[in-house]
Amino acid sequence: MVQPPTTVPDVPTDVDHHVGALPTIGFPGRPASRSAPGPRVGVRTRVMRQAVVLDIVGRLRDVVEDLDHAVELALAEGPRGVVCDLAAVLEGAEPGAVDVLAGLGRHVRDWPGIPVAVACPDPQVREVLAAHPVGGHLIVTASLFSAVSAVLATPALAVQRLHLAPHPTAPRAARDFVTRTLLDWRLGRVIRFTSPVISELVMSSTVNAGTDIDVSVAWNLGALRLSVRDYSPSLGRQGYSAPGLHGPGRTVVAGLSRDFGILPTTDGGTVVWAVFEATRPRPTTSRPRRVPADAIRKSPRFTDAVGLGGLPFCAETGPHRTGHHVPRPPRAAPAQ
Repeated sequence: MVQPPTTVPDVPTDVDHHVGALPTIGFPGRPASRSAPGPRVGVRTRVMRQAVVLDIVGRLRDVVEDLDHAVELALAEGPRGVVCDLAAVLEGAEPGAVDVLAGLGRHVRDWPGIPVAVACPDPQVREVLAAHPVGGHLIVTASLFSAVSAVLATPALAVQRLHLAPHPTAPRAARDFVTRTLLDWRLGRVIRFTSPVISELVMSSTVNAGTDIDVSVAWNLGALRLSVRDYSPSLGRQGYSAPGLHGPGRTVVAGLSRDFGILPTTDGGTVVWAVFEATRPRPTTSRPRRVPADAIRKSPRFTDAVGLGGLPFCAETGPHRTGHHVPRPPRAAPAQ
């Protein structure tokens, strides 16, 4: 069963939306990040004005891996942006922890549609992140307020979504949906790349998960992302460790997309995605060429108005629209 695509409405950005701020937690499949008895460490998740805020509690070196996983979980939900708040970090970050933190920039490098920001009061850490080749993709600020404001100031995504049942016709329905969306967005030039890829992504999800899936198409600043989300809790971290694409399917996706990967979701499923270069054609600024009036008067006009479009021009009888008279063909002599 195919449900019609929907456009996700924008939520007003002048109101804070706090949803079930989770307690300080570890994540499924991971032991609690504790190096010794002492203050609790972990990541607390909350939502502030369309941005997912991840509050870090404890020493950065003890929780930075959990933070990386929390960012992946947040990105799978397609938020307006993700902000990592380091205000509650207990001590100065060690170089190894800062390198892992800078690695969060790979998410923005691979898909620039969802910004990731780091709010850090330590100027030395901010300087290292800004100079890091991957960390340079992050938004780095001194406060949570400035980080959230910077995230909300980035261009909003254009997104279309479609919900599909795990049926053999799902790949075709997904291709048709993506094609219509790209034509509406004037991105028809990339359809030949996206059609085989979305077929592989949908087929992989329906075969491996066997659940309903959500197909989404997102465009931002010349980059297009196709993603397919399943709802199989059995995959979990084991299914997330490597893309479910194998053999020819993986080769097709890798050869036609700029990048691809997979993200875990909070309900145990996965989101498999692929990104393409997709710039819109520039509108022409040149004026149409002027045709001399003499050329217009001297050129015969072909028309289907009277049903003669399929005939040679000389077959028309009577005065032509150019004003020239076309002689009638001679009549055949009557049969004896």
